[in-house]
Amino acid sequence: MATLKELAARTGYSPATISRILTGDPDLAVSEETRRRVLEAAGDLNYAATKSRRGRAPKRLLRLGIAEMLTPAEQLDDPYYLYLRNFLEQACLDQKLSPMPLRRHGALFLPPEDGGVDAVAAIGIFTPAQIQSLRTVSGNLVFLDSSPDEAHCDSVVLNYALGISQALEYLLGLGHTRVGFIGPTMKLDDWKQPAPEERCRIFRAYMAERGLFDPALLIDGPMDARQTAQALEAFLASGRPRPTALLAANEENALGAVRALSRAGLCVPGDISLVSFNDTPLSELAEPPLTSVSTHVREMARTAVRLLCERASLGDRPPVRTLPQKVVVPPTLVVRESTAPPRAREG
Repeated sequence: MATLKELAARTGYSPATISRILTGDPDLAVSEETRRRVLEAAGDLNYAATKSRRGRAPKRLLRLGIAEMLTPAEQLDDPYYLYLRNFLEQACLDQKLSPMPLRRHGALFLPPEDGGVDAVAAIGIFTPAQIQSLRTVSGNLVFLDSSPDEAHCDSVVLNYALGISQALEYLLGLGHTRVGFIGPTMKLDDWKQPAPEERCRIFRAYMAERGLFDPALLIDGPMDARQTAQALEAFLASGRPRPTALLAANEENALGAVRALSRAGLCVPGDISLVSFNDTPLSELAEPPLTSVSTHVREMARTAVRLLCERASLGDRPPVRTLPQKVVVPPTLVVRESTAPPRAREG
């Protein structure tokens, strides 16, 4: 795993600047290109580079089009998708495939200008019209992090219920009973329609089943570090009894929570334990390093490439299978320094 010192050597920026970039410090004025360079370097140093990435271009067997829900600028606000795309490209190169971005025409997707593709990997969630445009690019289509068309397309998704239960079982095992959730309560579903946010929904059900759910401990906010910090600061200023632990919907929520708690003079985990979700390189580089539910982004990307290769025709070789598959990846809880037993209340 990369350290701030290694990232400084790779990028030329100081460890202090890199730390502020990774935690989304709103007072730091840096360009999008600088932030992207640091985020991608953190991801690059989290896995061993292969000869296919560094050396001579490998022989191309398949052309893989990549469709992304987020624009490059939007990915900087949610680096999970940036890392998912980077790992997908690396998996393609490892398998001697040629990854290339699909063109956009308005909200829809088109093949690359230099020809068609053999398969498409779609990262994120898309509208029905976008899904139809992806089908016209290639019938060999896999969705990463959503599953909107299981009757026709492969998909790779995360077992959110398992991840949330792992996090809450761990916190309850430490002795926490006042556990809050910070993140959006509503989000777009696999068809880009408003729906209850899955992690929040599972959190509520899990805690309610054990008689521990307190609606006052739901801190609603988008998956954005700055707005999360503002939401948590408002909650703390209200004087309401605070939780002894927080489960964050993603790393941006977790980093915003760390910032708000620090400004309020509270420490993690001494005053409030914190569990994040996704476990990209940002979790280990945070201060303190975050206990996090790992979504195994690299394995998700590798699985997507494997599924595409199974349904592709290679020369005279027919596809290995024709029926679509949905692969549900089990997450893993990675324990770090942001969690501890609750501090005994005085008085």
